[in-house]
Amino acid sequence: MAQAQLRQGALPRPLPTRSDPSPPRPAPDDVRRGEAFLAKLQEFCETRVDAARIEREAQIPDETIKGLKELGALGMKIDTKYGGLGLTQVYYNKALAMAGSVSPAIGALLSAHQSIGVPQPLKLFGTQEQKDRYLPRCARTDISAFLLTEPDVGSDPARLATTAVPDGDDYLLDGVKLWTTNGVVADLLVVMARVPRSEGHKGGITAFVVETASEGVTVENRNAFMGLRGLENGVTRFHRVRVPAANRIGPEGAGLKIALTTLNTGRLSLPAMCAGAGKWSLKIAREWSAAREQWGKPIAKHEAVGAKISFIAATTFALEAVIDLASQMADEDRNDIRIEAALAKLYGSEMAWLMADELVQIRGGRGYETAASLAARGERAVPAEQMLRDLRINRIFEGSTEIMHLLIAREAVDAHLSVAGDLIDPDKSLQDKGKAAAKAGGFYARWLPGLFAGPGQLPRAYPEFNPAGHPDLSPHLRYVERSARKLARSTFYAMSRWQGRMETKQGFLSRIVDIGAELFAMSAACVRAEMLRSRGDHGVAAYQLADAFCRQARIRADELFGRLWTNTDDLDRKVVSGVLSGRTSGSSTA
Repeated sequence: MAQAQLRQGALPRPLPTRSDPSPPRPAPDDVRRGEAFLAKLQEFCETRVDAARIEREAQIPDETIKGLKELGALGMKIDTKYGGLGLTQVYYNKALAMAGSVSPAIGALLSAHQSIGVPQPLKLFGTQEQKDRYLPRCARTDISAFLLTEPDVGSDPARLATTAVPDGDDYLLDGVKLWTTNGVVADLLVVMARVPRSEGHKGGITAFVVETASEGVTVENRNAFMGLRGLENGVTRFHRVRVPAANRIGPEGAGLKIALTTLNTGRLSLPAMCAGAGKWSLKIAREWSAAREQWGKPIAKHEAVGAKISFIAATTFALEAVIDLASQMADEDRNDIRIEAALAKLYGSEMAWLMADELVQIRGGRGYETAASLAARGERAVPAEQMLRDLRINRIFEGSTEIMHLLIAREAVDAHLSVAGDLIDPDKSLQDKGKAAAKAGGFYARWLPGLFAGPGQLPRAYPEFNPAGHPDLSPHLRYVERSARKLARSTFYAMSRWQGRMETKQGFLSRIVDIGAELFAMSAACVRAEMLRSRGDHGVAAYQLADAFCRQARIRADELFGRLWTNTDDLDRKVVSGVLSGRTSGSSTA
């Protein structure tokens, strides 16, 4: 869906068609299995999870982890033939949203284990022998972790320092890994290490399954953070750890591809938990604003507070729409969802943070006060400030907002670079530039005309989203279609203007991506509203939420369009240069 459009130089436009206005219904067996597990998980969370204790002790109790294992929660995504539950991505994400809304630390434990830990890379790249050996353990008893980041290596894996030196039929692993989610309690690890090139060895970054019980594996520290206080995250050191060659995942040098591919669907777990946080925030906001009165009426009926509740409700609806759409695409193996997953991660983490901030504001002093303090003085222990702290990390890990911007933007400009890269390369010869000009001329002769006309200009386009008795969503879809073409034109103009310097214009690229994310969420929200209506499930309410979200998103998108060309980017660079050189201290010298 998004990939084809990105190859044409535009960001995703998941616009529905008359013949296929909504995603297909899931298979009955998948629904039955998924709903049965959700019911068990909900009972477990309500009766056997003490979220306040996890926050207080900064650790998930052993009995809670044992209960999760007995429930089968470690094997939600693992095939039934290996002892797992075999849930679809849709129901897996619903389960993470449920668990994460009760205890974000538990959501992180389950997500890190299954989304990026041993099960996912083995599912995608493992040998049958590896699957037979490790997946049954991961499904029921063994917790796993994914180890890529190092003290001096974050988003730039080219600097990876951990090594795996061939030694007979084994590799000797040496190095240090930082921020190893689940690493403190893990039984199995996926470790990325650099294999030196030598005779018979291609070398390069390579993935391995490592048993934490192996000699030479040491957890040196359990890290503590401003939020997610029950997160089992630490520092792991490897000293001459012997790893059998049979534990290598894929060929040598394929580690980075394995890591990035694993993260594609792995990233979907994070926005799923963000959607769960939104639902929890809405529940608390509704209850508090209905009960709390100021100036003779509930605070929800004061416009300032009501606008915040509307934002939380509409945005939660849209986040659920985005994650449902991306999850359904993930369940269809033919789909390449790396951009949809990246957009969902980017948008979910940013909007969840804003929703949690609004919840704290709605509750005022009680929003800023800890749940323990509220309980100590006899009030309901609502951990609103904890939710804000817990959500903050989502804008950083599994690809920071800044990295997501660059990753997605790269896809948007790659279509242009593939046809005109030589033309704007100052090092290319005149002959190469001539060939590139001919190639680019043919591409743009076909591509450019489509950017000036489309269904978005037709006043009756998308009539199926204007059913009688419901808010009319068709104008929003026409706006999305027009804006997507405008976005592509803006990208083309920027490429023409900045040419080889385009990759340095990160402010511009970030705004392009943020507009695309708003358009993606708008169309997903409209599709979800129509799906619910067609199934007889609160159609009017769904249309109203989609309408509210789209109106709010259009304001944000229009503001971002305005800032594409009117901004402080050049001034910011000058200020930063002064700060780094010491000429600017930030204090007044007048």
